[in-house]
Amino acid sequence: MPAPTSSRRGGAVAPPWHRAKPAPVVLVSGPETLLGSRALSLIVDAAKARDPETDVHRIEAATYTAGLLRSAASPSLFGGTALVIIEGAESMSDAFLTDAIDYVSAPDPEAVVVVRHGGGNRGKKLLDAARAAGVPEYGCPAITRDSDLVDFTAAEFSRAGRTASAAAVRALVDSVGSDVSQIAAACSQLALDTEGGIDEAVVAKYYGTRVNATGFAVADAAVVGDRAKALALVRHALETGTDPVPLVAAIAAKLRTLAKVGAARGRGVDPTRDLGIAPWQVDRARRELRHWDADRLADAIELVAAADHAIKGGDRAPAFSVERLVRRVADLAADA
Repeated sequence: MPAPTSSRRGGAVAPPWHRAKPAPVVLVSGPETLLGSRALSLIVDAAKARDPETDVHRIEAATYTAGLLRSAASPSLFGGTALVIIEGAESMSDAFLTDAIDYVSAPDPEAVVVVRHGGGNRGKKLLDAARAAGVPEYGCPAITRDSDLVDFTAAEFSRAGRTASAAAVRALVDSVGSDVSQIAAACSQLALDTEGGIDEAVVAKYYGTRVNATGFAVADAAVVGDRAKALALVRHALETGTDPVPLVAAIAAKLRTLAKVGAARGRGVDPTRDLGIAPWQVDRARRELRHWDADRLADAIELVAAADHAIKGGDRAPAFSVERLVRRVADLAADA
């Protein structure tokens, strides 16, 4: 699949994120959060495919305390490969820097330690030591240039097994904007909700042509109970010509994700591995679920179904139906 240019390592180009695989020590570098999360998921999935008993540990480098890395990477008494993911290495503590440099020089060959470094100079001594030791590195470069956003969008459709015209790709970038996570979510939603080739008309139907008042922004505000912001966004979207259909579709997609992630809790289900939800979406959903319980979430989903019927011919005032939906969803979230 097409991929943006990877980050550099001492004059050479690090392989891209989608080639990431387990090794005793792995460096996942670069500032693009979504790509970094995907690289980590690939490594975890590959390790678990090799050893279903893999024991995953996540450690924040900023709050790390001395001795924790060796302890986490040590073999378990109950068997299973130890897989240690170090998050936020760009903000590492001095204790982590010391322990990690020591560990890189003599890693446990049976364990997998993944260091996620988002960029910057903090920890440069560790990065230099890892690269000098031949540690495999996978790049997650920032996707900011317009051409990179277009390439990324086209690649997302390709990953989903869908064909999208160049005009559709361009229209989606123009509509959603430069947030890579939102572009990925939009591609995923179009792939799920449509059939056949994706053209410019399909994108316009679901996402309109506006950047700052998309259905995603409306949904994001509504599900955390920010009624004023959600209503302001939806009114602006409607006044500037956005069709009600993509606004309701975005709220429906958001609530479906919350329901899936909520149902997975306590059931031994991994939302990313088992349900195909992107890691960044899972993290966000878990934060947003603080505003919801099962009963109110069910009520919100019923409201969406009613609004969907209303805007597709069941009501003479579809704009009012969308506003009413946004108000009620936000109120349900605010009641938490």
